[in-house]
Amino acid sequence: MAATSQYLTLGLAGETFGISIRNVREILDMRPISRLPHAPSFLLGMIDVRGSGYPIVDLRTKLGLPTVAATEATRIIILDVPMKDRLVGVGFVADCVFEVTDIDEQAIEPIPEVGGRWQSDYAAGIGRKGEKFVVIFDLAKLMANDKIPEGRDAGTDAPRAA
Repeated sequence: MAATSQYLTLGLAGETFGISIRNVREILDMRPISRLPHAPSFLLGMIDVRGSGYPIVDLRTKLGLPTVAATEATRIIILDVPMKDRLVGVGFVADCVFEVTDIDEQAIEPIPEVGGRWQSDYAAGIGRKGEKFVVIFDLAKLMANDKIPEGRDAGTDAPRAA
């Protein structure tokens, strides 16, 4: 039997991305975000979720995609992101969330090496769901070397407990 893992699939600029369900805390409707002065462009600000503050990252800006206005489908995904030797709670804004789906671990392919300046270092690989490709995020790499309020830059790939 093939080993499968569950991924939350989300949409960004017409593409499908996946995040390991192990890292997902919850999914929220879009809500007002408190801005932070002098924050990097990808950091929209902070939100309060039941008394805890979470920095909110605009995935579009983080990936170099054009920004768009929030719609009724826009969601904030609260995640446990590995940074250095601990997990940090961070919210990612996605255009939409599709579903939690099983992806065959053996079928996840490495990111193609095509040369040029393609930004692919945030991806762990490419999986398939039917006819669609799903780019699997590597959350540690996605957030590496960027400062967010509760964490420090994650310049090392420290092992994390499973």
